[in-house]
Amino acid sequence: MDYIIKDGTVVNEGIIAKRDLFIHDGRIVESASALRNPQTFSAEGCYVIPGVIDTHVHFRDPGFPDKADFATESAAALAGGVTSVIDMPNTNPQTTTLAHLEAKEALAAKKSAVNYGFMLGATNDNIDDLLAIDPLRYAAIKLFLGSSTGNMLVNKADVLDKLFSQSRKLIVAHCEEECIIQANLRNYKMEFAGKEGEDASLHPKIRNREACFVSTYKAVERARKYNTRLHVAHISTATELSLFSNKAVDDKNITAEVTPNHLWFDDRDYAELGNKIKCNPSIKSNDDRMGLWGGLIDGVIDTIATDHAPHTLAEKEQRYFDAPGGIPGIQHSLQMMLEGLFSPAACQRDDHGEVLDEWLPLIVAKMCHNPATIFGIEGRGFIRPGYHADLAVFEPGETVVTPKSLLYKCGWSPIQGQTLHTRLRQVFLNGMPAGQSTAMPLQFVK
Repeated sequence: MDYIIKDGTVVNEGIIAKRDLFIHDGRIVESASALRNPQTFSAEGCYVIPGVIDTHVHFRDPGFPDKADFATESAAALAGGVTSVIDMPNTNPQTTTLAHLEAKEALAAKKSAVNYGFMLGATNDNIDDLLAIDPLRYAAIKLFLGSSTGNMLVNKADVLDKLFSQSRKLIVAHCEEECIIQANLRNYKMEFAGKEGEDASLHPKIRNREACFVSTYKAVERARKYNTRLHVAHISTATELSLFSNKAVDDKNITAEVTPNHLWFDDRDYAELGNKIKCNPSIKSNDDRMGLWGGLIDGVIDTIATDHAPHTLAEKEQRYFDAPGGIPGIQHSLQMMLEGLFSPAACQRDDHGEVLDEWLPLIVAKMCHNPATIFGIEGRGFIRPGYHADLAVFEPGETVVTPKSLLYKCGWSPIQGQTLHTRLRQVFLNGMPAGQSTAMPLQFVK
């Protein structure tokens, strides 16, 4: 089916303009002359942006069916305007071999509601095999420099040197210094041994600023030494920003990501939300949160990705030391970022229409354009002739986050009960409205 998306305000490559879009055989075309019996979708009063590309998700499939699977989490992604995802390797089995990658691709082909790609995971023992795999087969190499859910910690200097010096692929690093975390953890466990009273407010003290900065510094220095393409995931401190540049994405090998959670919450929120906002790296101070907003605006931070990492509510309700780290968030990630624009973190005004017009190009760059550029995703992330018609259409209006509205298998969100001031009107995936579309594997060109 061909489509005309009529009278929408299109936001693309820094330009906001009211215009029509034309879709033929699933792709954007320049004019209506190429269309065959098109259907018209009215986007009057709406913004139209490229579909969000979330390059950091944990859909927990295979291996953790109680937490999530590709069907439930991709449905939640699509409902939030996310049309493409890149899934992490710490599943069961871990995605550390070509065989496990192929099995995961087959699983997603059956289940996914959005376009999909995967990272391969580095370990202390698989670097030779990893380097031998065709780099166009997968999205990136995921490197855990701090242990997290599903321990894939790589901590041998010779292994790291080999990976950074020989990789032909982007390396995405989880940067936390393990020895600092473990020392802090031992100290606090001793302090609370046999006692009650520990809570999630300990998390930014255990996984602290020092652990993040030291690990990120080492990763960046290694990347500079070997001229490696490095993308540092989920920056959580203002101090780490000094390690990155604000050059254009095309002009730098070392890039950075932030999550909506680290821009939305700070350590004052542990009192109310507790383990629900326990994630790795930890959510830290308001000064860090504001610093991250500044880094996003200044171009030091290049992408926004969710690190969507669901756990069951029962797991989260355990005592702090036993509760896993991870937050579900993909269904409202775009709306959370749009909501954040209305706060003093980004501006001092509350005239939402003018604020959206001013700041939307920034959000589109960080959630659509830059992910496609950094990860070398072919034909997506921009509204251009010949590109896949992945589009999110939204409008001003209220969205109340209720348990009933959540599509996650885990069934909860830390922003439950909150009202967001935008709502998704329609999502197009590969040229078709959500629900009628078929997901595709992502193709990588670098």
